[in-house]
Amino acid sequence: MVRGGFSTRSQPSTLEETLARTMRGLAMTRTRSLKPASTAPPDLKAARAHWASHCAICHGVGGAGDTDIGRNLYPPAPDMRGQTTQRLSDGELYAAINNGIRLTGMPAWGAPGDDDVETWGLVALIRTLPTLDEDARADIEQNLPKTPQQQAEDLEEDDFLRGGSPTPHKPEMHP
Repeated sequence: MVRGGFSTRSQPSTLEETLARTMRGLAMTRTRSLKPASTAPPDLKAARAHWASHCAICHGVGGAGDTDIGRNLYPPAPDMRGQTTQRLSDGELYAAINNGIRLTGMPAWGAPGDDDVETWGLVALIRTLPTLDEDARADIEQNLPKTPQQQAEDLEEDDFLRGGSPTPHKPEMHP
């Protein structure tokens, strides 16, 4: 830390890695046995839409964490398909999503005492990430947030496909 400061660009020391793992472990104490209140099967289609809008920006469409934001967090966003994550209990995954994890980029997405169906759906989805098929991947990609420019292009295309006229071409202005 003395040489590199607190930048996330430098490789963490063994002490920092140990502290980060310890903090994550402490954030998930007494959560191993948590179970959803509902016994209904999770709605994976809804979970994929939720993943696209809340999780994919850091964890990626397929859960690898290989996004610009995910790679540059400290610690980097974990590979949700990997054994380290997949070995966590459902309760531990739920607690990480619901409560967040201090000193990482993982925010808290739930309210204290919340037993929401959406978060348990995300837990079920995380379990499918190691074997995510192309249809499920396409479903997530279809639900990714769009920039205002992408939204405008989609509206323009929809209008054209419904028989509307294309937007007139605006000539470029040259100095």
